[in-house]
Amino acid sequence: MTQPELVSRCEARLRPDPARVVARLFVAGQEVVGGGEPRASGVVRRVLAVDEATARRRLSELLDTFGHRHRDILATYRHHAERVEYLLDPEAQLSDERLLLLGAAFTHEYSIEAAALCNPSIVADPDQSTAPVGGLRFVMSARGIGEGHISSVGFRNGTVTADGLVTVDEPGPFPIAGASEAGMLERHAFHGRLQTLGTDGESAAFVLDHFERTFTSEELEARLTQLMDQSDTRAGAAVAASQIREVAACSYVVRFSTDTELSERVLWPASAAESSGLEDARFVRFVEDDGTVAYYATYTAFDGVGVSQQLLRTTDFLDFASSPVAGPAATNKGLALFPRRIGGRFAALSRHDGENNAVAFSQNLTRWSSAVTCQKPELDWEIIQLGNCGSPMETDAGWLVLTHGVGPMRTYSIGAMLLDLDEPAKVLATLPTPLLTPHEDERDGYVPNVVYSCGALLHGDMLVIPFGIADTAIGIATASCSEVLEAMVRVA
Repeated sequence: MTQPELVSRCEARLRPDPARVVARLFVAGQEVVGGGEPRASGVVRRVLAVDEATARRRLSELLDTFGHRHRDILATYRHHAERVEYLLDPEAQLSDERLLLLGAAFTHEYSIEAAALCNPSIVADPDQSTAPVGGLRFVMSARGIGEGHISSVGFRNGTVTADGLVTVDEPGPFPIAGASEAGMLERHAFHGRLQTLGTDGESAAFVLDHFERTFTSEELEARLTQLMDQSDTRAGAAVAASQIREVAACSYVVRFSTDTELSERVLWPASAAESSGLEDARFVRFVEDDGTVAYYATYTAFDGVGVSQQLLRTTDFLDFASSPVAGPAATNKGLALFPRRIGGRFAALSRHDGENNAVAFSQNLTRWSSAVTCQKPELDWEIIQLGNCGSPMETDAGWLVLTHGVGPMRTYSIGAMLLDLDEPAKVLATLPTPLLTPHEDERDGYVPNVVYSCGALLHGDMLVIPFGIADTAIGIATASCSEVLEAMVRVA
């Protein structure tokens, strides 16, 4: 069924490393599955009861044990102590050692890759100053899964040489989850998400139509206050205000310090909509009509019950802005942006119906109203469902799209199709057999019998495909783009 002559697997293989940990806020009681009553007050009381000598000794032991595992564990302890200062007597005078011990009692390590490392995507690095002659530096994103099946997004750097050698750099030693803050809000995103919820009515219009395209959370709160002042004459105002705030919480910015390495930066769940994880980030290097470049990623936000779509934006992989994506074409998983506008509009691959590949267009990146189905499951290795494996890659022949097909025994394989450059909903050719199916040593893992990618890279004629292996590890394959195109069968 496979065409092994088209792809070559590289030696590079990334495996989950349980030693890659981030220091997170920990509140006793809240870790209980299904939620529990916090026991913070009791913890604070017991820390205050410890004598000074014991506090100094215990803090010293903690630094010996954990200090070398984090960039600045004392800063983390101090920050977490500040989060519970409201539980202290305002007149209390704590020594610095006791304050830090208090912070340590509200800190734990979370192993971001303890369960799995998977769902990679790859783009050209914005900094090519160290790229070899004829080669390319790249950024690879990866989904790490830890305790409780919580997913986060991490990164690796690597190199593709002119002769096709792919190497991935060793990651930095101190993973850190970036701190989030409120971001700019976009009116289109609110209307789209509220329409999905069925509450994009008069109350929402009163609030949102007051603004231009973007506005701040402070401006939103002021308008919501005006809405609630009219709650006696606006039925449903309280419900509308609550849902508008929920959508607003999905817009945030994450910033990292310049002294962190890219491979140390971790995008961690920052809103209720993604409390159980950020999944399947599909990064793309997007070039605007005026030549400006930005990096976008669509990803799935999972709250433990349902999923929704989010959009990441960055230019430097230091600051990331996240905002909600909505609309009928953005339901389900698997939205993947084209790397430029087509006919003045944004375009994206969609699997809004759960099993077919489709193409959607929009005047903005946050609201996708409709999609046109372009490919349905027909072949034996894709009879359960189809989807994309990341953003299309532009070639002279058309848009090269890597697809995934799910067949019997829920086996995932990676295929390919070619779309028309000007009319991307038109399929020009497809690959009759998969590029990649699981080898025997790739079948066992967190999710068996899966090879899966969230985005490949085209460098000259070289196609570089990072792929998840059984949702456990990441491999890399290469192929000649021209040979892949030649192996395709034209659609009548």
